[in-house]
This record gives sequence, structure tokens and C-alpha cells, in this order.
Amino acid sequence: MIEWQVYHSSFVDEEGITKACGCPLLPLKSKKKGPAPVLEQGKTDIIDEAITFFRANVFFRNFDIKNPADKLLIYLTYHINLSLKRLEGCRTLAEGTKAVINLGSENVTIPGEPGFPFTALFHPPQSQNEAELLRDYLKHIREETSGRLLSVAYRPNGTPNKWWLAFAKRKFMNLPLN
Repeated sequence: MIEWQVYHSSFVDEEGITKACGCPLLPLKSKKKGPAPVLEQGKTDIIDEAITFFRANVFFRNFDIKNPADKLLIYLTYHINLSLKRLEGCRTLAEGTKAVINLGSENVTIPGEPGFPFTALFHPPQSQNEAELLRDYLKHIREETSGRLLSVAYRPNGTPNKWWLAFAKRKFMNLPLN
């Protein structure tokens, strides 16, 4: 019998990486201002990994965590799944962009708050500063992920890419998509 393995993050070196609530605040290739350190263009960041591995990882109900970056990969996989669910009825890129902006404007929950989906992965904040740092980072990374997701979920002509939007029906780790 073949046993399939999930894809894990390649970001295993934790040296010099700030953490909040057990979540590594990894650098991002982002032009948006936020708490994430800036990664130079041309390099792969955690968002690239999450989008690349999404269509394989979404099929797994269990995810063996090998390093702290895997926790962020799990969070982003769930966010991509949620975003695709919101994009499901959007027939144009303009509609999809509006749906993603609405998702981005929703309150970002953090560990210890009702509605946070991964209470077992991250510990509650020890201070108000840690809470705000994580909330700002998660908001930043969600916005950046959503923007990049639109470029794969829709073709250059603005029509939906059925090979991506078909995954809106999947439930990652059997979690409800609110």
C-alpha cells in the first residue's frame, strides 16, 4: 500500500526569525507595508509554498508538523481553502477581487479568541504587544496570499480557472469553512 506524504515547508532555519504565539513571522515578498520582514524578489516565500502545495495538501486530514513553518503553512492552506470557497460563485476576476477584499476586511482572530481554527498549533499571546504583532502579521499574510491566489484562480482573460476553483469543495483537515 502506498502512503502519501504531505508537503512540508522548506523554511526550517529558525535563526533570527521572530515568533508570536509560536508562529514564525517569516519574510514575505510583499510591496505592502506590514510587520513581515521583506524578502527579496525572486526568492520563494511561505506564500509561494502554500499556493504551490495547496492542491496536494488539501486532501490530507492530518498534517505531521516537522518545523514551526509548517504551522504557518497549515494556516495558509486553510486560508486559501476559505478564499477559494468565497471565489466559488464569482464568474469574473473583478467579482473575485471584490470577494477577496471582503474576506480581507473581516476580523482576523488569533489564538485564544473564539473562532480561531488552530488552537492546538499556536499558544495564546502572553502580552497585548504579542497579540497585536500576530494579528497584524496574519492580516498582512492573508492579504498577500489572497492577491497572489487571484493570479492562479483566474486566467489572464479574467475567467475562472476551473482547475483551481474545483478545490473550493474540499475541506482541509475536515475544518468547517466559515
